Amino acid sequence: MAKQPSLLKRAIFPLIALVPLVAATVWLVTGEQEAATAGKSQVPAVAAPTSENVQAPTANPQPADLASAEATAMVSHQTPKSLGENPFAPSLSGTDIDGALKAGPDGQLIVDLATKDFFDYFLNTVGEVSPETALAEIEALARNNLPAEAAEQALAILDQYLDYKQQALEMGNRSLDPSRQSDPAYQLQVLKSALADLKQLRRNAFDPATHDAFFALEEAYGEYTLASIEIQQRDDLSLQSKQTLLNWHREQLPAQLRQTETRMIKETEVGQQRQAAIAEASSPDEAGERLRELGVDAERADEVVSYLQERENFDARFQQYQQALASLEKAGISSDDFDTQQSELLQQHFDSEQTRTWAKLRSLDSQSPQ
Repeated sequence: MAKQPSLLKRAIFPLIALVPLVAATVWLVTGEQEAATAGKSQVPAVAAPTSENVQAPTANPQPADLASAEATAMVSHQTPKSLGENPFAPSLSGTDIDGALKAGPDGQLIVDLATKDFFDYFLNTVGEVSPETALAEIEALARNNLPAEAAEQALAILDQYLDYKQQALEMGNRSLDPSRQSDPAYQLQVLKSALADLKQLRRNAFDPATHDAFFALEEAYGEYTLASIEIQQRDDLSLQSKQTLLNWHREQLPAQLRQTETRMIKETEVGQQRQAAIAEASSPDEAGERLRELGVDAERADEVVSYLQERENFDARFQQYQQALASLEKAGISSDDFDTQQSELLQQHFDSEQTRTWAKLRSLDSQSPQ
């Protein structure tokens, strides 16, 4: 009989939901490094893998070429995809359950990334509902939809997962050296140490099959991210050499991650080209023409042109408003009269609440110290 999650572990869930774990810093610092190395070869960050975008290894690994129909046939029992119209937590209304608990014809739990996603879907509601409520929902769905042995296995892994989260929380509370926390080399050193410690913690917390199912993809991407940061920090490599090494590391990723990463890089490149087309265009019409040449469909390009024209018109009206306001400031009128006439000028020069708000914000920006 699997032991049930202790009250101590239930009590720490609100803290776990609020305090970032060490693993999260890997994805955060990637973005900071990209900003710091703007103009150089970049590797865009993507979110830590979930079963929504990649498929993790299972506890019973199958050949890579296994047909999806055969994989589906392995599942004889599964938790539902939805909690219905009135879920236990209001924030879950209208959503499908992330992940699932599944069992095979042999009555054993199938452990994959969807198992972890299932746990997280419910645990993330803590704070909105009590820890006891979230855990009770998991237990009820496991016992009502899986064979008895598979349900016990799921609850045992859940207990391990709670233990792991508690230890990871304690690990994540380590402080940085204030005198070195802005040093990129120190940041990289801390991240490497944190990822190594986190990997060891996970290996101690779970059996190898569960560890791989839950974290193999995330850790592979973490290693890739750290390698990418380290390459970007090196000043003894040319841009071409850096890109070659980045490409090599990308090829070492598992196929699912490699495909996602390649797609993200391509989307980033396309986005940069479109941003440059807009920035370099001498008019809204030229911007639209350049976007269409880059493959943007006519409707989207026309929306951009319309927006740019709107901003162009606003800029002209704002300049007129500023000139009228400057004349008003020189008139030497009282503060109350000035405020009244300024409101009238806003009404005269801007015909909608949105453009009047833009004008107020632009005025504040122009008054801010440079």
